[in-house]
Amino acid sequence: MHVSGSRSTSLGIALVSALAFGGSGVAAKPLIEAGLDPLHVVWLRVAGAALVLLPLAWLHRDLPRRQPLLLLGFGLFAVAGVQAFYFASISRIPVGVALLVEYLGPALVLGWIRFVQRRPVTPAAAVGVVLAVTGLACVVEVWAGLSFDALGLLLALGAACCQACYFVLSDHGSDGAEPANPLGVIAYGLIVGALVLTVIARPWGMDFSLLAGNADLGGTEVAAWALLCWVVLISTVFAYVTGVLSVRLLSPQVAGVVACLEAVVATVLAWVLLREHLSLPQILGGSLVLVGAFIAQSRAPKAPSPPPPARAPAHSAAR
Repeated sequence: MHVSGSRSTSLGIALVSALAFGGSGVAAKPLIEAGLDPLHVVWLRVAGAALVLLPLAWLHRDLPRRQPLLLLGFGLFAVAGVQAFYFASISRIPVGVALLVEYLGPALVLGWIRFVQRRPVTPAAAVGVVLAVTGLACVVEVWAGLSFDALGLLLALGAACCQACYFVLSDHGSDGAEPANPLGVIAYGLIVGALVLTVIARPWGMDFSLLAGNADLGGTEVAAWALLCWVVLISTVFAYVTGVLSVRLLSPQVAGVVACLEAVVATVLAWVLLREHLSLPQILGGSLVLVGAFIAQSRAPKAPSPPPPARAPAHSAAR
């Protein structure tokens, strides 16, 4: 089902993708604080990446005819949905918290396995989900009366649901007589996402002059256009390409485990660059989220094996 290759190389690709995705919020938040609307930043990110990948879309121009629903779903959920919900959430809550909540997404893949694919979920996987939810309760400090913005948390949970779709759709179509080329899926997914976000974000009302100025990155003035290039080229184009390839090479479950490192990367970068400090219970809760997601995904059951071919009658074998 999956592309063959060295497992260490495949894990390396997944790790690189997690590192690239992890820097998106840290680079985007200064742009938001400089005056850009979160949805406008999302539109700039997705539209810029779609423009970069237009040559790939032309190269795989037969893909919309063969896999229209896959491309539509990838664009709506794995691109537009994840980005819109995530960027809207980091405008209200810290980057590290938003990403930790979003990374309940890999655990949600288990729900797909259990209730849609009708495959059993192991007890270890259920324990992983419980740990992740417990960790989330610590992250939001429920004993303090939900210290974080409730709407911000709901937006982050929306990103988690869309992220689960990202892992499922990235693997969809990798088998069959005419598997969907992953690079083509990314290119058309970004184009669909850009079109959807154009309607939602209405970029014609954006103050483009802000991109010619500077943004505050943890006390350091950085050119806004440089941060935008980081978001488009590294945290979108490069991150999606390596991310979808890693899912094809490994499987949604294993790739989801490695992708959880994105939350760690983003939290550390936000701590260092944006000076967003988390309390000890929040750090411990975040660790529980990651451990829970890891257990849930690493113990996800394999697809059932096809039944063995019927054995020929004994008398026929003697002929």
